[in-house]
Amino acid sequence: MIGRRSILGAGAALAAAPAMAQGQTLRVGSTPTGIPFTFLDTRTNTITGFMVDLITEIGRRQGFAVEIQATPFAALIASLTSNRIDIISAAMLATPARREQIDFSDPVYAYGEGVAVREGETRPWRSLADMRGVSAGAQIGTVYIEPLRAAGLDVRTYDSVADIMRDVSLGRIQAGFGDAPIVSYQIAQGTFRGVRLLPDYRPSVVGAIGIGTRKGDPVMARINAGLAAVKRESVFAQLLAKWNLPPSVE
Repeated sequence: MIGRRSILGAGAALAAAPAMAQGQTLRVGSTPTGIPFTFLDTRTNTITGFMVDLITEIGRRQGFAVEIQATPFAALIASLTSNRIDIISAAMLATPARREQIDFSDPVYAYGEGVAVREGETRPWRSLADMRGVSAGAQIGTVYIEPLRAAGLDVRTYDSVADIMRDVSLGRIQAGFGDAPIVSYQIAQGTFRGVRLLPDYRPSVVGAIGIGTRKGDPVMARINAGLAAVKRESVFAQLLAKWNLPPSVE
């Protein structure tokens, strides 16, 4: 975590203003449970991951430092719009509903939902259309809940993907939904035991994650410029490899 250069002397009014000053430290909201995009490294007690590395690289090129603040996924937008943070850098899909509340950067990385089932489950679910009546879990605040309900699944909501996977492994629900790269990474790392990802499932909710700012904040222009530079210099591909992420589905 980069040290913060205090701007407290500017008063409360500055806290609500767009964050633009060269050399300023911007508060970045990232979730502690979105491995490998953002997660709490228990060895260092800091938030790390692909999106943390990315916003740090963007800031380095654009003249601002970042202070990463652990923020629950469901609280990210509210924290941004209430000025508790300046930027969202997490696995947040840039949906039309969210675009009504905040601004998003150019697309960072595109993917869809993955479905985890208990080891030994053999039913050949390939899409939501195959899963009517199935008991399923999804994380509060994600874009998956309403499409699952619309497809006729019996949806329970959870605070974290880890809680969903626990209930799948124990047989309390039949399927757990989450961001495919996150679920796949954690199963491969042995974090989630007793579950497997359906290999032939075709996602229905595909979108791209973006970096978020308050509506009209001119810092977005700098974020997009920095993102373009990171991709142009192949640093983006190096970060994907570092965090074992497959290529974007775009």
